[in-house]
Amino acid sequence: MIAIRPRTLGLIAASAILVAACGTSSGGSAAGTSEASPAAGGNPPASSGEKLTATIVTPMGDIVIALKPDTAPIATANFVKLAESSYYDGVAFHRLVPGFVIQAGDAQFGKADAFDPERVGTGGPGYTIKDEPVIGDYVRGSVSMARTAAPDSQGSQFFIALEDLTGSLPKSGGYVIFGQVIEGMDVVDAIGAMPNSGSDTGNTALEPVPMESVTITRG
Repeated sequence: MIAIRPRTLGLIAASAILVAACGTSSGGSAAGTSEASPAAGGNPPASSGEKLTATIVTPMGDIVIALKPDTAPIATANFVKLAESSYYDGVAFHRLVPGFVIQAGDAQFGKADAFDPERVGTGGPGYTIKDEPVIGDYVRGSVSMARTAAPDSQGSQFFIALEDLTGSLPKSGGYVIFGQVIEGMDVVDAIGAMPNSGSDTGNTALEPVPMESVTITRG
């Protein structure tokens, strides 16, 4: 298990949820055992200094994320590939932890029109990607890859920090930060305030809010 150094007992429980987020995907190998596809872990999707943004459209409003191809090239390239292939379309924010994070990206069990509350959070794209150093801090609005405790276990799931979590999540063996919300943090907060099942049952969304589309803009 990855060592977690949260500030409160509440964050300990929430952090453990993130560690367990990806699990074994029925669409691929056990997380941490499959190699990244060339498209996922290949060249960064932008040259040095080029700006990349992702716009997540939801029924509650838009979330605009500045991506980080310079400091997280593998995770950024993977997110861009999945977004541009419409992988995230219709996928809900399935885990809502007030004061901590909202989490999404499980297209196997987290589609809003086919939401499986018993298995959501265990699905992935059928492959995993390589770990990268965690550069930066888990500040409010930071966007990071969810993963298990196993090395190289990231796939498609990600989370957005609702508060400044600097010092509350590990940086060594932690969750690579590949973006920062620059518009629509009020939408993130509103999604985080939606009903959830409670910490004893994984904070699963009771009224899942879908990502209707994720559009990548260059330059």
